[in-house]
Amino acid sequence: MDTKKIIEQASAWIVDFFEQNGKGCNAVIGISGGKDSSVAAALCVHALGKERVIGVLMPNGEQSDIDCAQLLVKHLGIKSYTVNIKDAFDGLVSALPKELEFTTQARVNLPPRLRMSTLYAIGQCCNGRVVNTCNLSEDWVGYSTRYGDSVGDLSPLSHLTVTEVKAIGRELGLPDVLVDKVPSDGLSGKSDEDNLGFTYAVLDKYIRTGVCEDEKTKELIDRKHKMNLFKLQLMPSFKPEM
Repeated sequence: MDTKKIIEQASAWIVDFFEQNGKGCNAVIGISGGKDSSVAAALCVHALGKERVIGVLMPNGEQSDIDCAQLLVKHLGIKSYTVNIKDAFDGLVSALPKELEFTTQARVNLPPRLRMSTLYAIGQCCNGRVVNTCNLSEDWVGYSTRYGDSVGDLSPLSHLTVTEVKAIGRELGLPDVLVDKVPSDGLSGKSDEDNLGFTYAVLDKYIRTGVCEDEKTKELIDRKHKMNLFKLQLMPSFKPEM
């Protein structure tokens, strides 16, 4: 991959999106401190200038790695807001019917959905468009929350693997601690790779070359890909024959 070329192409694409879908608007992006939000924010700064990029930090109570998010904001020199979603999370959980079991899956997926609502609220207060931060590797196996981190108004990384996103981060001069940070959802207590059952290096190679030496891993990747394709598609809708 010609990293410099991809950066310029992505930057031109971002500029064109805003020209067509919000001339003069700001890029609003959730900042977790991980590589994806870091690289997406850096690309937006490269394309639009730091004055038009707004970072939003959204801890759910205490966030052990929030210093990484703060480091990115400082490094890029962008305006930022911190919105703690704990009260909203606790309030919604307490409002659920008592007879319902609040499952682990529901607990893990609720914060990303609250964060996306927060980003859109801030976006509508700041003349903004919300930047999605998912990459191709995560999308390929459905490692995102539908109507949470899987959505947005524009997505600069959706056709780039984890390996490629890291390369772009290094080329843009991001601190190594952000580019090489072990990816984690920050919710389950496990790394992304622990949750997936394979490494991003293996996944990225399979995506780009079709090669996966371990047959069980290949079957797992294929199964996750098939099961989660619905996350990348429009909601099915009934069309009557008139």
